[in-house]
Amino acid sequence: MGNVLIATLLPTEPARKPRLWPLLALGLISACLFVFFHLGRWLIVEEPLQNAAAIAVLSGRMPGRALEAAKVYKQGYAPQVWLTHSTEPGATLAKLSVPYQGEDAYDKLILIHEGVPESAIHVLEPPIVNTADEMASIGQALSSANPRRVILVTSKVHTRRTRTLWKHFSAANGDAIVHGVSDDPFDADHWWRNTSDALDVVREVLGLFNAWAGLPLRPAA
Repeated sequence: MGNVLIATLLPTEPARKPRLWPLLALGLISACLFVFFHLGRWLIVEEPLQNAAAIAVLSGRMPGRALEAAKVYKQGYAPQVWLTHSTEPGATLAKLSVPYQGEDAYDKLILIHEGVPESAIHVLEPPIVNTADEMASIGQALSSANPRRVILVTSKVHTRRTRTLWKHFSAANGDAIVHGVSDDPFDADHWWRNTSDALDVVREVLGLFNAWAGLPLRPAA
C-alpha cells in the first residue's frame, strides 16, 4: 500500500513529443529527388507553331538546328530564315592565316541543300557572342517585321532559357515561339545517364539562375 502511495505522489514524466526533424529531412530528400528526376523535362518548352515573319536559327549544334529550320520553312510557317553570326573564332583564326567561313555560312549551305531559297536566307547584324546577344539581334530585326512574330529554333534542352532571355531582352519587339529540334537526341527523362546531357542540364540551370538574377555574369572579354 505504501509503495502505491509513494508512486502516486511522484511526479509523472511528461509524454515525449515526436521529433519533427526526421520528417522534415525525409520531405527535403523527397523534394530534391523529384526535382532531380524531372529537371530535364522541365527545361524543355514546347510551344505550338504559328505563322511568323521569320524562322531564326540559334547558333550551335550544327547541323540539327539548321535542318529543323528548313523543315519548318517548308511547312510554310514563315517566308524567311534568319541566321546570326559571330566574329569568333574567325577573327582569331584569320590572324593565324587559317581560313574559316563562320557557322552562319555553313548553316546557309545546309538550308540551301534542304530546299530553302538563298533569297529567303538573311544573316543578321551585329555579331553575337552568346544567346543574350542573339535575342537582342533577332528582336531588333523583328521590330520592323510584319507580323511581329518569330520562330526561334534551338536544341530542346536550351528552350526554357531561350524563352527566358527573349522575355528579358526582346519581348517589347514582338512575340517569339520557341521550337526545339524535333529529333534532338537529348534524353530528358534520363539526362544523368551520359555526360553530354548532364553537362547540358548543368549549363542551362546555371544560365537560368544568371538570367533570373539580371545577368550579373557576362561573357569574358
